[in-house]
Amino acid sequence: MDNHDIEERINTGLDLDLEQEASRISDFIRGLLRTRLHRRGLVVAVSGGIDSSVCLALAVRTLGPDKVFGLLMPEADSSPDSVSLGQQMVDFFGVSHETKNIASTLEAIGCYQQRDAAIREVFPDYDGSWKNKIVISGGTAGAINHFYLVVQTPNGEQLRERLALKQYLQIVAATNFKQRIRKNLEYFHADRLNYAVIGTPNRLEYDQGFFVKNGDGAADIKPIAHLYKTQVYAMARHLGLPENICNTTPTTDTYSLEQGQDEFYFALPYKEMDAALWCYNHQIPAGELAGYLGITEEQAQAVYHDIESKRKTTAYLHMPPCIIEDIF
Repeated sequence: MDNHDIEERINTGLDLDLEQEASRISDFIRGLLRTRLHRRGLVVAVSGGIDSSVCLALAVRTLGPDKVFGLLMPEADSSPDSVSLGQQMVDFFGVSHETKNIASTLEAIGCYQQRDAAIREVFPDYDGSWKNKIVISGGTAGAINHFYLVVQTPNGEQLRERLALKQYLQIVAATNFKQRIRKNLEYFHADRLNYAVIGTPNRLEYDQGFFVKNGDGAADIKPIAHLYKTQVYAMARHLGLPENICNTTPTTDTYSLEQGQDEFYFALPYKEMDAALWCYNHQIPAGELAGYLGITEEQAQAVYHDIESKRKTTAYLHMPPCIIEDIF
């Protein structure tokens, strides 16, 4: 199969009848609320990113703005853009909302302290004020994924050191507080209003385990978990979201240094990652994916291996609590 043929096949595979799909999602949500969840509205955490914005749009499409509650939950490391974009979205749809800065809660629970202690084990001069992030390496080269810590000193110099497992786990465990505290707030408002909580992961995130267990992985409904990221962007335009929202670049908005999702977790930028995951799911040989992406067959095979590896290592995140025997 030549490159044109595989490109056409991928594009056809990712193409959606967007109106039909939006209606299907709305019907699904409405049916769940009525017959299984017995809730009268929806809570959506709004980050200003494409996924939460589309979920908010779908929630409003399904129930109207009066039965949707938006939550903006910035913290010390949040980008100012995420706050302004999130505010733009709740204003655009006219939903009731609350902005709750969770920095003091995270401070009290030890999030920043535990993170900073681990960073100082790598960079002893780190004083807590330096911007920082974790970046991934290795998977696309066919090696085991490993992680680097990047910090920016007050004079603007960026330093990079490979993370040992102990420090990596502590930094991730500490930053996971952010998602778990947010989810507590979402469920407070859901309980207060008798609403259900919307989860915002797209298919890449859901499939590859890019979420925090009992954090952003917790929800009553995940309406876009079956949609590839490019499909989410297409849905955003179909639903009439503002142009600047439709053009947002996926970020983690977890670390203080600017960080793309592909830099932290995924093997490729989202468009290429969508194609790779679609090809993997449809048993397309690595050589054909390589031609589409303009990489070697060995690199494409490494991407497939990385998909398999992430599915295996994050299977725990999808597991419900284990019990000895069925109760119901």
